Amino acid sequence: MLISEFQSELFADYFQFNIQDEVVSGDLSKAWTEEAVERLLAINQGTIGIGTVRDMDVQIYLKIFDSEPELMIDSNAINHINECDLEMSSDNLVIAGSTDYFPEAKRIKIGKGLFRVRVYYSNLEKLSDDRLDGEDSYEIHLWPTDKRTGIKILKNKNASA
Repeated sequence: MLISEFQSELFADYFQFNIQDEVVSGDLSKAWTEEAVERLLAINQGTIGIGTVRDMDVQIYLKIFDSEPELMIDSNAINHINECDLEMSSDNLVIAGSTDYFPEAKRIKIGKGLFRVRVYYSNLEKLSDDRLDGEDSYEIHLWPTDKRTGIKILKNKNASA
């Protein structure tokens, strides 16, 4: 069941934005490997970097569930889906662009513990020629879990149709 949701536009400077535990450093500098860039997802202790196809303002949706929600795989608009784990040692999840002023970034109370995170990347191909404008959006589903599963790519943007 959906507990809460948040919608915003974030500046995806360096083609990314982050969700993270409020008390971790959020350093993803070594996590953005070639593989991470390709899958549009980098992780470090308590931090997830979500890659974007533009380094402009992008539409973000965050939904928090009490258990695993149904997988939305049938939509033609969804190009890519990743899943990973997020360990929270504080109660607050921070969502911010990589160059946002951290003390003023949006905080959402989700509680401590292990969470599973599913990221839907939609309309990645709907960009202007100069890649400044687009219809790309990023929807994050988050729910508590008791089992680490690691990174999974559930739908790959590079897979043949």
